[in-house]
Parts: sequence; C-alpha cells; structure tokens
Amino acid sequence: MAALFTGKVLMANRERDEVETERELGRTLENKVLLLYFGSGQCPRCRQFSPLLKDFFLRLTDEFYVERASQLVPVYVSRDETEEQQSAFLRTMPKRWLAVPFGDAFKRELELRFAVSEVPAVVVLKPNGEVIVGNAVEEIRRMGPACFRNWQEAAELVDRNFLLAEDFDDCIRRSITDPIRRLKYKLDKKTEAKNRERKEEGGES
Repeated sequence: MAALFTGKVLMANRERDEVETERELGRTLENKVLLLYFGSGQCPRCRQFSPLLKDFFLRLTDEFYVERASQLVPVYVSRDETEEQQSAFLRTMPKRWLAVPFGDAFKRELELRFAVSEVPAVVVLKPNGEVIVGNAVEEIRRMGPACFRNWQEAAELVDRNFLLAEDFDDCIRRSITDPIRRLKYKLDKKTEAKNRERKEEGGES
C-alpha cells in the first residue's frame, strides 16, 4: 500500500461511502499503479480531458475491452468549489474511482508535494508512492492505454493474474498425474506389506 495514504481516508465513488486506507484500501492499492487526478468539473480544460481519462481507465479495466483488468487505481483530487460539484463530477466517472473527501486538507498537501499548479494534472505513482510520471496528461492524450505498459514496468508490478494462471496450469498437471502417483504409491505399499508378511511367515516356519 502507498505510504502516501497511511492514516488518511479516501472516499469510494458510490453513495458517499468512506474507505479507511489502512484497512480496506490496503488491498485496493497494493501492487497497483496509482493515478492522482487533479481536476475540476468547472475547468474547461478538465471538461475536455476527463472523458479521455475515463475512456483510458475503462479500456484498461473493463471486461468489454480487456480479458483481465489492469492494475490501476485512480484517485480524484478535486479543485471543485462545492461538495455538490465534486459529487456531480464523480457521478460521471466509474464507481471504482476513489476520491479525497471534499474539504480535506490532504488535498493541499498533495498539491504541494507533487507541485501541481494547474489542472488537469495526472500524477502517476508506484504502489509505494514514488513518482513514475509527474504529469501524464499529454502522454495519455497522445498514447492512450499503450502508455500503461511503461508505467507497469517502471512500477515493477507482479502480474498476479499471470501467476495465478501459471499456478492453475500446474494444478491441472498435478491433478492429471496425481491419481497415477497415488495408485503407484498404493501398489508399492501393498507389495511392501506382502513381502513383509512372507518374511514373517518364513521366519515363523
């Protein structure tokens, strides 16, 4: 989990639910590329870029486009003037997005930390909070989902889906050969028992 969010609370993009980062979000952020999206629903440049970012996220995570979801978590850090404006913007975004709660001083801390002076801005982070790209807006506009592979390699993510598939193949191989091994083991045990019985009988006679 990104140390950046230790002790902080993020909001899940559904019915104002709050998620404690140190518990539920630990699993959500672990082994993922994090996108901090600094934006505002009222900013004309953000209104142009936000649909691109939404499409970018969907094309990397939605089963309509891909077989398995990419390891990607967006966090919205808004410059909206009211909570209603932030909520209205989030309603247009996928439910898997997270957001810093409206009015949380942590927003300003993030802006200062990543030197965000204007929006839109997308800071790309490793799972441990280290910066991969300071502002990926132009990269996303230019390359689309193709740029995620570079981030994935830079973040050194473990592709658990691949490992699970590999484990599954091993499991299939084991399941095919195990009955043979078990049968051989049983036959060996029976042969061993018979030999022991013969020796004992021979010794008695």
